[in-house]
Amino acid sequence: MGALLINLNWPEIGRACLDTLSMLGVALGFTLLLGLPLGVLLFLTGKQQLHARPGLYRLLSVLVNILRSLPFIILLILLIPLTALLTGTSLGVKGAIPPLVAGCTPFFARLVEIALREVDHGVVEATQAMGASTWQVIRHTLLPEARPALIAAVTVTAIVLVDCTAMAGVVGGGGLGDLAVRFGYQRFQTDVMVVTVALLVLLVQGLQISGDRLVLRYSRR
Repeated sequence: MGALLINLNWPEIGRACLDTLSMLGVALGFTLLLGLPLGVLLFLTGKQQLHARPGLYRLLSVLVNILRSLPFIILLILLIPLTALLTGTSLGVKGAIPPLVAGCTPFFARLVEIALREVDHGVVEATQAMGASTWQVIRHTLLPEARPALIAAVTVTAIVLVDCTAMAGVVGGGGLGDLAVRFGYQRFQTDVMVVTVALLVLLVQGLQISGDRLVLRYSRR
């Protein structure tokens, strides 16, 4: 077995795991911070919603669709100047975070919009009838009612971010993806490739299982 894993440098693999988790945690935090309000705004300005603004909705929808349609590897390259301006580098963990946020925020925002659309309109109308403001409707009705769907959206977004962190390794983004590219692909070290893929699979499975449990916990069904 040792001969099969002869190329493995476990301390380096450990650092790569920490880099991947750091990218995932920071990028997911910013994605939720930016994507949730954007998703709520998309919902509110949509047709027959609380503050329907067809023109604004179409503009936001087009921008979201454009960012969602860009392959992440292209977005990584396009944002190199902006990334360097914001973080001082386009490499490593810092250099990967802005593209990760830019790529996943519109994706999460669209999932938020879809989740809010599933809320029973009668519940929203009842809340309004009691004199609730728009903010109160959002805080006390829309978000609580859509909580299981929102948790599922966060789970899906986190898994997409894991995939993107691996892809960021192609341009020196750090983490397990970078390790797989530099050693597993460029140096033909198959054992490194297998281990990094296995670790990414375990991470995705852990996120999915955790998300599913939270959805079941907060679901009223």
